Amino acid sequence: MKSIVWALSLISTCIVGCSADANLTKPLSSKQILSSTFTPPQVFRNVHLVRNINLEKSYPKETINVVVENIDGAPQSEYYLPFEQGLISRVGGLEVRDKKDAEKGTCDVEVVQFDTYGPTQFYLIRLPTPLASSQQITLSITYFVLSALTPLPASIAQTDKQYVQYGFSAYTSSAYVTLKQKTTLKLPSTDIPDYTILPSKNAEDKEDPQRQGSKFTFGPYGEIPAGAQEMVSVRYEFTKPLNHVTLLERDIEVSHWGGNLATEERLWLTNRGATLKNHFSRVAWQQMQYYNPATSALRELRFPLAVGSMNPYFTDDIGNVSTSRFRSQDANLELKPRYPVFGGWNYSFKVGWDANLKQYLRKLKAGDGYVLKVPFLEGPKQAEGTEYERVELRVILPEGAT
Repeated sequence: MKSIVWALSLISTCIVGCSADANLTKPLSSKQILSSTFTPPQVFRNVHLVRNINLEKSYPKETINVVVENIDGAPQSEYYLPFEQGLISRVGGLEVRDKKDAEKGTCDVEVVQFDTYGPTQFYLIRLPTPLASSQQITLSITYFVLSALTPLPASIAQTDKQYVQYGFSAYTSSAYVTLKQKTTLKLPSTDIPDYTILPSKNAEDKEDPQRQGSKFTFGPYGEIPAGAQEMVSVRYEFTKPLNHVTLLERDIEVSHWGGNLATEERLWLTNRGATLKNHFSRVAWQQMQYYNPATSALRELRFPLAVGSMNPYFTDDIGNVSTSRFRSQDANLELKPRYPVFGGWNYSFKVGWDANLKQYLRKLKAGDGYVLKVPFLEGPKQAEGTEYERVELRVILPEGAT
C-alpha cells in the first residue's frame, strides 16, 4: 500500500523530563555565516540580569531574566545571545519571551556564527517589536544543556553513591555590558563535597558564593564587560541514571479504514553515569531490590500514554520483553529492561501502541480536509529526566492523502 510520509528531524534540540518538558524551540532557519571580524553591535546594555540554574534533573535548566535597554539612537530589534562553539550544539529547548507580555508568544531565534570553526557562536533573538531608543524590555530566556554533567569519580562500585560535576561561568555569558547580575543554583541535595569559592568578594562584600542548604548564589556583581567569564564548578551527589537517547525514531501512522492511530518508537538509549569499577554482581543486585536504595542504574521506564491507548508491545534486539505492565485505567505503560542499565551501558528497544483515531483527528467543517494533532514526544517520563540527542518523527498518512 502506498503512503505519504511527513518527516521531521531535529538534532540536539530536544529534552523531556518527568514534567513533560517538551522541545520548546521554534523552527530555526539555516545557519548564517558571519565574517570572522564580526562583533555584535553594542546597541544594548543589560541593566539587571538574574540567572537561575536548576540541577535537580540529569541535565541543567537555565533561566535568564534580563532587563535590556536600547542605548542606540535608533530603534533596535536584534539581540545576540553568545555560546561557546562546543556548547551551542548541546543547547536544547531554547525559548525567549517578553516576560511582561506573555501574550506576544515566543520570539523568533536563529543560529549565527563567526565561521565554521569560530570560538563563539550566537543565537540571534528578534524582539517582538523594535525597541525604541532609551526604552527597556524584560526578556525571559530558558534553555537546557545536554551532556553537561560529568561523573566524578568516573567509576564507582555497584552500591556506591554517584557524584557529578557541573562547570559554568559565574558571569552570565553576554554580548553586551551588564550593569548588575547574579546567578543562583538549585541542587537536588545538600550532599555537596566540592564547589568553587572565588578569591574576591561579591558586590555586597560577602564570600562568593553564598550557600543556603542546597542553594548557591554567585554575586551580585557590578558592571561586567561583554564576553567576560569566571569559570567555577560544583560537585554534588546524584545517585540516579543520566538517561541519554542518542536517537529516537518515532512513527505515527494514520488509518481511516481501521479508525486507528498506531505509534511506534525505536530508542537507542545510553546511561552517561559513572561506570562500574568492578564486574556486575547479579546477586548483589537482587539483594538491593528488597530495600530499594538509590542507584545510578536505570531500572525501569514509564510511558504515561493518552487514556484509551491499547495493544502495547515492548521488544528489543532479542525479541519480546515480558517484564512490562500496562495499567489500562490510566494508560500508564511501565517497562523493565532485560537488565539494569549502569553507567556506560547501552540499551536499544522498540515500544508501540494503538489509539482511537477520533482522539487526534477532526474533519474540517468545509471540504474534505482533516486536521491531525499528535504529541511530538510521549515518553519515557523519568523523575530524573531524559535527554534526546536526535529525534526523527514521521507522520504516515493514508494512501491517496495530499
